[in-house]
Amino acid sequence: MESFKASVQYGDWEGTAAADDADPSLLKEYLQDKGLINPNEFLIAASLYVSEGFTNVRAFVFPEAHDFESVKNALAAIARPIPVREVNVKLTPEEFIGLFKRFHVMLTRHGLQLEGRDYSGH
Repeated sequence: MESFKASVQYGDWEGTAAADDADPSLLKEYLQDKGLINPNEFLIAASLYVSEGFTNVRAFVFPEAHDFESVKNALAAIARPIPVREVNVKLTPEEFIGLFKRFHVMLTRHGLQLEGRDYSGH
């Protein structure tokens, strides 16, 4: 079973990612314009996986949802794995990142417990 957490084969590096939507969400618009998501589905997650000569972009949509609050309430009531529809999207990494206003990835060496810690640099 998969989860909403990034992982790779060896896991030498781990980290976090954050992004700001363009206004309106270009990713959601792209998926709608391509007919990949329906009006009654809510985009809850996106994944970008890059390997040697291979890129996989996936969008995860929640069924029968109309707005953020209804999705949040529905997810809070689910104890089992979250039912989603997974959509494979044909985008390059550059195209995917370009659908956001800002995009930041921070990788830290596995095992050093650096995530969220402050640092001072020169």
